[in-house]
Amino acid sequence: MSPTRIIIDTDPGVDDALTFLLALASPEIKLEALTTVHGNTNVENTTRNALAVLELLNASHISVAKGTALSLHMPVHISGDAVHGLSGIGNSNLPEPKSKPVDLHAIDYLIERALAEPGEITLFPIGPMTNVALAIRKEPRFAKAVKELVIMGGAIRSGGNITPAAEFNIHADPHAAHIVFHSGIPITLIPLDVTYKCLLLPEDVERLNKISSPISRFVRDAISIYMDFYKQYEGFKGCALHDPLTLAVIIAPELFTFENHYVDVDTSSGISTGKTLADFMKVSKKPANMKVALDVRGRDFVELFLERMETLSRSISD
Repeated sequence: MSPTRIIIDTDPGVDDALTFLLALASPEIKLEALTTVHGNTNVENTTRNALAVLELLNASHISVAKGTALSLHMPVHISGDAVHGLSGIGNSNLPEPKSKPVDLHAIDYLIERALAEPGEITLFPIGPMTNVALAIRKEPRFAKAVKELVIMGGAIRSGGNITPAAEFNIHADPHAAHIVFHSGIPITLIPLDVTYKCLLLPEDVERLNKISSPISRFVRDAISIYMDFYKQYEGFKGCALHDPLTLAVIIAPELFTFENHYVDVDTSSGISTGKTLADFMKVSKKPANMKVALDVRGRDFVELFLERMETLSRSISD
């Protein structure tokens, strides 16, 4: 079977960077491009980080398109520095990338790629969905040309991680999420309900670093601030593999329990701004607009992630 062709729309971000590693370590996937967006850090940093991580992986042939710097309506008041470090990728200190983004803005790049090969590209939005929403708005044919969206975002039965109600990616641009959720594009949603069941532990990092490789060291250095944040503010050792878990939709779908639901987003300015709401009781009488992951065999995914990182580390060793 041919690998699934994907573009990742991303705001790297520690767990975003780990997603790139997993994609390039997975033969089931062909990573064709990254499009960057504001989110965990500003879009200048997210673009720099995307290019730098690809260079670390000897994958500078993969295109990077720089995207939007601001959400549609929300003021800029969120910083991911405490979680992801000032650079966005912890203490990794990657050198400045030699490669440059493509000339097209990410919105136009997404439109061009989707329309060139309708039904061929699966898009993975793992940051705020501003780029995707604006592509939908700018080109009416875009929504029908994208094969599928696999989104990291939302909190369905769980609480939020940026407010008590809302998950970070959705809260950063709820109006964009609303456009995307109602676009008619087939959607698989990977919310906090499952990502918090996939914890990379300190002993996992020690195991990986038994291999002397720039990849294993990058994982260790990138997640150091990330793990410190979880220990200080959320009270556990380890870190959640939020964004990498999206790729399991392709490489290990049997790990998930999915349900089809109608899901909407609170775009008001109240206490639940950015909350994702699933109509479990079917009171709206509206048809399901996405497939939602509500359970996962979390430790099995972490083991899969580690095995792929070990293989990748051995392939790019000292």
